[in-house]
Amino acid sequence: MELSDANLQTLTEYLKKTLDPDPAVRRPAEKFLESVEGNQNYPLLLLTLLEKSQDNVIKVCASVTFKNYIKRNWRIIEDEPNKICEADRIAIKANIVHLMLSSPEQIQKQLSDAISIIGREDFPQKWPDLLTEMVNRFQSGDFHVINGVLRTAHSLFKRYRHEFKSNELWTEIKLVLDAFALPLTNLFKATIELCSTHANDASALKVLFSSLILIAKLFYSLNFQDLPEFFEDNMETWMNNFHNLLTLDNKLLQTDLVSNAIQFLASVCERPHYKNLFEDQNTLTSICEKVIVPNMEFRAADEEAFEDNSEEYIRRDLEGSDIDTRRRAACDLVRGLCKFFEGPVTGIFSGYVNSMLQEYAKNPSVNWKHKDAAIYLVTSLASKAQTQRHGITQANELVNLTEFFVNHIQPDLKSASVNEFPVLKADGIKYIMIFRNQVPKEQLLASIPLLINHLQAESIVVHTYAAHALERLFTMKGSNNTVLITAAEIAPFVEILLTNLFKALTLPGSSENEYIMKAIMRSFSLLQEAIIPYIPTLITQLTQKLLAVSKNPSKPHFNHYMFEAICLSIRITCKANPAAVVNFEEALFMVFTEILQNDVQEFIPYVFQVMSLLLETHKNGIPSSYMALFPHLLQPVLWERAGNIPPLVRLLQAFLEKGSNTIASAAADKIPGLLGVFQKLIASKANDHQGFFLLNSIIEHMPPESLDQYRKQIFILLFQRLQNSKTTKFIKSFLVFINLYCIKYGALALQEIFDSIQPKMFGMVLEKIIIPEIQKVSGQVEKKICAVGITKLLTECPPMMDTEYTKLWTPLLQSLIGLFELPEDDTIPDEEHFIDIEDTPGYQTAFSQLAFAGKKEHDPVGLVNNPKIHLAQSLHKLSTACPGRVPSMVSTSLNAEALQYLQGYLQAASVTLL
Repeated sequence: MELSDANLQTLTEYLKKTLDPDPAVRRPAEKFLESVEGNQNYPLLLLTLLEKSQDNVIKVCASVTFKNYIKRNWRIIEDEPNKICEADRIAIKANIVHLMLSSPEQIQKQLSDAISIIGREDFPQKWPDLLTEMVNRFQSGDFHVINGVLRTAHSLFKRYRHEFKSNELWTEIKLVLDAFALPLTNLFKATIELCSTHANDASALKVLFSSLILIAKLFYSLNFQDLPEFFEDNMETWMNNFHNLLTLDNKLLQTDLVSNAIQFLASVCERPHYKNLFEDQNTLTSICEKVIVPNMEFRAADEEAFEDNSEEYIRRDLEGSDIDTRRRAACDLVRGLCKFFEGPVTGIFSGYVNSMLQEYAKNPSVNWKHKDAAIYLVTSLASKAQTQRHGITQANELVNLTEFFVNHIQPDLKSASVNEFPVLKADGIKYIMIFRNQVPKEQLLASIPLLINHLQAESIVVHTYAAHALERLFTMKGSNNTVLITAAEIAPFVEILLTNLFKALTLPGSSENEYIMKAIMRSFSLLQEAIIPYIPTLITQLTQKLLAVSKNPSKPHFNHYMFEAICLSIRITCKANPAAVVNFEEALFMVFTEILQNDVQEFIPYVFQVMSLLLETHKNGIPSSYMALFPHLLQPVLWERAGNIPPLVRLLQAFLEKGSNTIASAAADKIPGLLGVFQKLIASKANDHQGFFLLNSIIEHMPPESLDQYRKQIFILLFQRLQNSKTTKFIKSFLVFINLYCIKYGALALQEIFDSIQPKMFGMVLEKIIIPEIQKVSGQVEKKICAVGITKLLTECPPMMDTEYTKLWTPLLQSLIGLFELPEDDTIPDEEHFIDIEDTPGYQTAFSQLAFAGKKEHDPVGLVNNPKIHLAQSLHKLSTACPGRVPSMVSTSLNAEALQYLQGYLQAASVTLL
């Protein structure tokens, strides 16, 4: 694509169409942009457009499109083509910082994110001058530019908060600190001074405060990995400045600045080497009274978010993304101070909690915010260790959680109206979630009907929290790792629970509420057959919901849980009555057809998984409705998307398992089509294992004569891949395949096919691959396949007994005993580095495995119960055919330890070698 005016005009028109609410206009435009984004100069056209276009909407749209393009394509994936040519990469890095700093804030943010994505891959090795370019801009004196640099630095360095410690990480942080620590400290001091100079200029303070917020975030990121020597000399200065700032009139300060300053104090007070800064009782009291208590209040902005922007409020509160709120920062500071000063801090706050509750009791309708703050204080004081999955795992023993629950939480939830005091209702439900491991089980069971009742609350926050609390309670584990709350204990509430959950999806603002759908999924999973009487109604509602959201999928988690709930409905019902599978097909196939025809990319991998589950449930043969779909599954375009590959392979495996004869006789082109898919997958390091899954199913299930003309070519393809790109993953899959082939077609057939490709190749494969590498095979079924296959090679392959291959017989037996008795060899050569598709950000539609569509592990050698006994019996049979030879080969060449193991197998099988 040339950097021409004509191309800029075309791009502008298509970007405009992507903003159209009508899918018929929007989708083709999105598809067009997707089809041209691989062309050279495409990203440079976008950058030119966002710099030179006169239309602000197009500029913003171009910046978002550019950022998403970078997110999808910048990372170079092994075995995949480089999606951005080197010239474009160089040009982008040369221009993007300047362009970002000279753009309006809305565009600046998008480009800043793009820089951080590029930096994640290229900084520092492939982008060494990025830091210098950014630090030099601190001298500009222009705070629009300075804030642009700070924002970019923040998006680049915030990952240091989440990465595991490593020498590589510390080397990078040290490089950043060497360049950044002093300029950042100087900028901080200068900005604090400017705040004093412009104390009466509100607009100037707004800009300066936004700089201080970013500086605080950067300071937090750069200190997170605890390399204290860089800031230690200035720590008291930083600490005093932030403390003084926070004791000013709180209403003058921006929330972001306050929350980041408090977060700074929280991170410092947890570090043992700064403990002395907080030991003075006056300092501790001042922080508790003047910093924490005022910032625990439920502010007007919180109330507004609670009522008018519930989704964002919930996301911040439940998912911990409320890091930028004053309240969250104050809670973190309480927890931080309790690390070293738990007694004094609990003492200071106990008085505050009691007085807040007394104020509430005087006039609840006016003073409810006092109780809200008291609940937050108790929660912060009591929470010593917490996980998303288990709630509080370690609590402050100085706080009586059950007493507080019974006296101050339950009464609110028991009140007549679910719509009264919604904030306190939400607080109470959240308290149950957080302290579910500390509250006695009988209190939790008593809370379940209250939570079910609150699913009807008008407040989105309240009914969402109720759904989330139920879901969390239903996943709790008891002391012996069994479910704590059983289906029998929920039995009295089944109908009202399911009714209220599905009704909650009809409440305003919750039609695609992921917490409600997750609670539906979890209820199905817990209740199992208790839901069967309700399934006809429930599957109708789920199908209608699926049809509605497939028009414009926008909530990935909601969609995922919805498909999980569908899978559970199928599994639970068909376990009790397999014939019911046809009812599900009638309900779902119309919607599935529409999804496939409209190419709803987000849903196609899910549809394939559900179809696999349905097809696997059929007892005999493949219904015609599935066979009509079969040719379409082999279309190359479907296999271009990484997210489709695992579910498509599984679906093809289901076809092969249920109807290989139908496939073999239906049309001659089916088998070449299947093998074409196998050939494509086997060529990719990322997907070769999927190719083997498909190949193993073909070998196991297809009639042998249908593959006669293709077998040799299959082996040649595999050897070519071995020669060109031998990896541990490929070797493991190859070993399982050749042993499965041996089991299916016989040991002699395996030896003959190897030697037909090249004389004596069978010996080379034994010596260079099977014997030295078999220890690497992992997985119970995989090891069993290899054990049974190698047993066949040892005992059912005449050339192993009377040709030059005989010298490999004992080493092969030794390697099989090693597979049984030695630990798995899980070493991977240094040069092998695999990127899982799931870990690749923005790489097409990532595959999302449905837990409840899970495939049962299939054992192709199910007739062999114990492979060690099977080896002993097979060796005994061989020794009867050629008396004297087997004991002689074993006793002269097998090492003593292996011989001892073998004698144990023979003894266990009650056989001897003749």
